[in-house]
Amino acid sequence: MEIKQVAIYTLVGFLAQMIDGALGMAYGVSSTTFLTTVGVPARIASASVHTAEVFTTLVSGISHWRAKNIDWAIFKRLLVPGVIGGAIGAYILVNIPGKVISPFVNLYLLLMGIIVLIRAIRGVTKKLISGNRIIPVGLAGGFFDAIGGGGWGPIVTSTMVASGHPPRYTIGSVNTAEFFVTIVQTLTFAVFLGVGEYLDVILGLALGGVIAAPLAAILCKKLPEKKLMFAVGLLVVVLNVKNLVALFIK
Repeated sequence: MEIKQVAIYTLVGFLAQMIDGALGMAYGVSSTTFLTTVGVPARIASASVHTAEVFTTLVSGISHWRAKNIDWAIFKRLLVPGVIGGAIGAYILVNIPGKVISPFVNLYLLLMGIIVLIRAIRGVTKKLISGNRIIPVGLAGGFFDAIGGGGWGPIVTSTMVASGHPPRYTIGSVNTAEFFVTIVQTLTFAVFLGVGEYLDVILGLALGGVIAAPLAAILCKKLPEKKLMFAVGLLVVVLNVKNLVALFIK
């Protein structure tokens, strides 16, 4: 385990968690995009990111709870479908060869980046998604989050904020539910794939995320949301276009 590599992954985890804690999205998308860019296989990247997220989402959830950012009605409706979708997505990912899944993961992450950009430009509408209509959003978020190494926030948070839910309570509720979704995804990866070979990635991402989580929960109310969201979306789009071009050139 190289200290330099762990330090790099720690920085990535810190920045990704600051983005995620402030916007309620993009920890997995940002981290997985970076890892696949430097050559980590898609399913290993997803497994590493979700293992690290067990620690970061726990601290993030506690931080949002202490900051009173959680709407428990939203949390309860996201929890079970998110867990089910995450388990199914993780199982499918570990049973598909890496060379086959990599282009689809990059396409998915590119789509997530575009969605984040659209949300930043268009802002919110007033068509509120509530009650049982939240359930399929959680199911889709958990499934695609596991498949692509990220997407819980871009799908769930973006959909709910864009439909009119207050960003503060949506972000707190979605991040807290993500802890339980991530535990199930990580257990699925551990049983069918194992993550011991990439402990340096996991350690760095987890350490950086845990350090950033309390700060991000506080900054949730203060950062210029649209500008930061636009910058994140643009970065994800550019990196994944680069990855796709590299795949097709080979």
